[in-house]
Amino acid sequence: MTMEMPQTRLGSNGAWLELVQAGEDSWRVTADWCSSLSADYTASLTRKEAADFATRMLSHLRAPSGSRFSAAVTPGRNNPLVLSAEPVGDRFAFFVRLTPNGDDGVCHLQMEINPIDVAELRDIFHALYTSLVL
Repeated sequence: MTMEMPQTRLGSNGAWLELVQAGEDSWRVTADWCSSLSADYTASLTRKEAADFATRMLSHLRAPSGSRFSAAVTPGRNNPLVLSAEPVGDRFAFFVRLTPNGDDGVCHLQMEINPIDVAELRDIFHALYTSLVL
């Protein structure tokens, strides 16, 4: 019996971001914006770092204040991804900054993901968190 690797996906067919654990401390970061811009790379990330990221996202989503927020996957080191959320009614639009070389100001991809309902976002990040800690 094979165990499914932890993963999460934000967005729709037009613009999406996906994180999939590929190995013990290895994750695939894949994104696409309207089939015009794409990114696909491996990032070094522990399960604990991914769980901490999911926890931070959930803390912003459990009691949404209607304020924008931002969360980096790995604050303070070779960070492959930052999500910045902008409130749009009872939804959040995301601005994604992908940095395959970690905190690189030159080699990065920025894209926007259309607004997603807060309840759906809570479900997405709760599922990611649960898959990492169980």
